[in-house]
Amino acid sequence: MALFLVQHGKSLPKDKDPNQSLSEEGILEVKRIANVAGGYGVQASCIRHSGKKRAQQTADIFASALNPENGVRERSGLNPLDDVTALADEISSNDNVMLVGHLPFMEKLTSYLITGSTEKPVFKFQNGGILCMEQDPDTRSWFIKWALMPNIS
Repeated sequence: MALFLVQHGKSLPKDKDPNQSLSEEGILEVKRIANVAGGYGVQASCIRHSGKKRAQQTADIFASALNPENGVRERSGLNPLDDVTALADEISSNDNVMLVGHLPFMEKLTSYLITGSTEKPVFKFQNGGILCMEQDPDTRSWFIKWALMPNIS
């Protein structure tokens, strides 16, 4: 069982698209990572996104590859500057949820789950990448299990 954290794919600049839809490069990268995840048998029971267009598009691409049994839906609390502690208290790796959101939220959530502080960076996200986390059943401590990122540099 796992918690999957995804930063939305690369988006168009606000001056070209006020809704900041995914760019062509962003779509291709997300599709590639989603297909690799599907090929590895990643199973998300549901995918939740912030509601911003780029996050919804990213979630939909992942859903096409992973076919989550409980679908894709918007969820509050995943915006860039939302309080990570509010969400952290609600999540469990037993749920196999994929959350699609933004920076700095995703990096702060990861830091908070692992260190108890949002100010101690532990992982650098990339647009369209997945970070898989699990929670030790005995200690309830979170750890990074694996990551799939579009670029290795």
